[in-house]
Amino acid sequence: MRPESRKSLLAKIHIAKKDLGLDDASYRAVLERLTEHESAGDCTVPQLVRVVAYLRTLGWQEPAKKPSRRKPAVPGAAGYIDKMEALLAEAKRPWSYAGGIAKRMFGVEKLEWLTPEQARGVLAALSRDAARHGRPA
Repeated sequence: MRPESRKSLLAKIHIAKKDLGLDDASYRAVLERLTEHESAGDCTVPQLVRVVAYLRTLGWQEPAKKPSRRKPAVPGAAGYIDKMEALLAEAKRPWSYAGGIAKRMFGVEKLEWLTPEQARGVLAALSRDAARHGRPA
């Protein structure tokens, strides 16, 4: 596991401060008690890690990461991808659903790695799924 960057730790601290409703005086008191600094910008990375850990003990939880909603770019298969997007939207399914189909059918880890023929195969599977569930294909 990669160590967290200074920038991400600072962001987490400021998000936690807001989420926990800490006023400026309380926030600076916590920083001074844990790190002997009044500003998170003056802290070292290990000190920032300590502050984030302490804020978690106060009940702060990081927000869950949202799944990517970016349309994959498959050279030579733009029309297939557009149709896949429409079928997924109609079924209220994420791109990861099409990714799972691609992995089962072709062993391809990412939709971006599909060939146009494989993209057509995934599109056919999504069309069959739509017909099976009574949605327009």
